[in-house]
Amino acid sequence: MAYKPPTQPQEIEDKSFAIIAEELGPHPFTPEQFPVVQRVIHATADFELGRSLVFHPRAIEAGIKAILSGKPVIADVQMVQAGISKARLARFGSDVRVYIADPDVVEEARRLGTTRAIVAMRKAARETDGAIFAIGNAPTALLELIRLIEEVGVRPSLVIGVPVGFVSAAESKEALRNLKADVPYITNIGRKGGSPVAVAIVNALSLMAEAAERV
Repeated sequence: MAYKPPTQPQEIEDKSFAIIAEELGPHPFTPEQFPVVQRVIHATADFELGRSLVFHPRAIEAGIKAILSGKPVIADVQMVQAGISKARLARFGSDVRVYIADPDVVEEARRLGTTRAIVAMRKAARETDGAIFAIGNAPTALLELIRLIEEVGVRPSLVIGVPVGFVSAAESKEALRNLKADVPYITNIGRKGGSPVAVAIVNALSLMAEAAERV
């Protein structure tokens, strides 16, 4: 008999999440954290990546509160911005901003001989207050944000730090986990990560904010 796949979006998602829960098995995540883990695995089909997620104790609460308060989401690259559900964020007065391609950022990075990701984080820190930072691509962006937190006193509502790569990705996430300032974060251990992971985390939080608003 030929395989007949489900065709309704909600049915597909529900079936996917059921498979994830069954195959993941016992895990250390709280009921509040687990929807984020599910969405990350759903976006990547990578159970190892899902198991590697690390949450600050106040991460979920802080993320939901920031979205409900209309705080912006700062993305390190356009790929993160493109994947986030902007319509859902707009309901709360929030939006997604990315500075890496701004002409002034490009020019300043060239002048300083540094990465656009670093300069973009500096600009974001100047122009936003209490934002959610979603970094899925550039380890240098995460390292610079950590520096701004520790040395300048920048205070994001939440740092989502899941850059992917072989150079500084694992190290930048380790630095985030060892952050001295009490800033909530969601990150993971190791080289894996990427824009789809950052997107999945933000979208999970916005869905949880939506559900919280209905209560």
